[in-house]
Amino acid sequence: MEKKPHFVRREFLPREVPPISLALLLAAVLLLNALLYLYLNKFSSSLGRVEMDSGLCPFGHFKFGAVKNCSPWLSCEAINREVRKLKCVGEGAVKKVFLSEWKEKKVVLSQLTNSELKEDFLHGLKMLKALQSKHVVRLLGYCEQQFTILTEYHPLGSLRSLNETLHVPKYKGMNTWHRRLMLAIDYVSVIRYLHSSPLGTLVMCDSNDLDKVLSQYLLTSDFHVLVNDLDALPLVNRSAGRLVKCGHRELRGEFVAPEQRWPYGEEVPFEDDLMPPYDEKTDIWKIPDVSNFFLGHVEGSDIVRLHLFDIHAACKKKDPTERPSAQEVLDTYRKVLTLLIREAAMPSTREML
Repeated sequence: MEKKPHFVRREFLPREVPPISLALLLAAVLLLNALLYLYLNKFSSSLGRVEMDSGLCPFGHFKFGAVKNCSPWLSCEAINREVRKLKCVGEGAVKKVFLSEWKEKKVVLSQLTNSELKEDFLHGLKMLKALQSKHVVRLLGYCEQQFTILTEYHPLGSLRSLNETLHVPKYKGMNTWHRRLMLAIDYVSVIRYLHSSPLGTLVMCDSNDLDKVLSQYLLTSDFHVLVNDLDALPLVNRSAGRLVKCGHRELRGEFVAPEQRWPYGEEVPFEDDLMPPYDEKTDIWKIPDVSNFFLGHVEGSDIVRLHLFDIHAACKKKDPTERPSAQEVLDTYRKVLTLLIREAAMPSTREML
C-alpha cells in the first residue's frame, strides 16, 4: 500500500541567538553609547571652557594664521609701512572698511570717516582691546592718531549673508538644524560674554533691527560666530544706579524691547531727556528673533523651535525683570542641543536591537 506523503506543520519558533552574537550586539550598543557620551562630553567642555581661551596671546599681542608665536599689536609705523589697501568692502556711519594685505595675508583695515563720531570710533577700539577673547574678532594693530584699526579677515563676511553662504555647494553640508543651532549658541554665548565681561555688564546697542544685528557679527571659515563691531557698548552699573540708553533718537518697531520705545504715547512728542533708561535685558528680548533667523527652514528646525518655545516666551516677557539672563538662555540652548543629538542617535540604537 502506497504511503501518502506526511506533511508536518512547522511552527516558527523564536530563533535562539547564539551567546556570541548577543555579546557582539551588546558590545556594539555600548560602543555607540560611549561614542555619543564622548562627543557630548567634548562638546560640553568646549562650550564651558574659560572665556579667555588658553590659545590667546597676552594683552597687547596676537597670533595670526598657523604661526605659533605671539607678536605685538602693529603700531602706526608698522601699519603705514607694511599694510597695503586692496579695496573698500564696506562703509558705515562711523568708519570705512578696506580689504588689505599684510605680509601676503588678507587683513581688514578700518578707518574713521566722520570726525564728529571719533569718540564712537575710539570707544570701539577700547572695547576691542579690552574684550579680546574667543568671542571677539582678533585685533592685529591700531593707530589712534590716524583713527585706524587692523583686524583679522574672515572671507565669509557678516551674518547677513549666512543663508546665501549655506546654499553654496561647498557649504551645503553645513545647512542642518544641528549646525544652525550651534550658530545660535555661539550668538547667545557672545551676549552672555558681554553681559559678564571683564569691564562689567555691556549692552549691545547697535541692534535696532535684525539686519543691523547681523551686520555686527562675522561668520568664520569653520562656522563660528564672532562679534566684530563694538562701537556702541554702554556699561550698566546697577550698584551705582547707572542704566543705559541706545542713542538719543526715538526707537520704534517690535524688534526693539518694549522699554526701549517711547512710553508716553503719540500725543507726547519724543524728548530724549524724558526717555527712561534701561538695562541689558533689551538684548534678551531680541534673542528669539535672531535665533529664528539662525534656525532657518531646514529639516528639523521646527522641532528645535518647539523645544525652545518656553525659553523664547520668557525672553519676550514685557517686564524685563521677568526675562531670563543670557546664561539661563545659553544653558537651555545647550540642553536642547544635547537632548536632540541623543534623540537623533536613538533610531540607530533601536535598529541594532
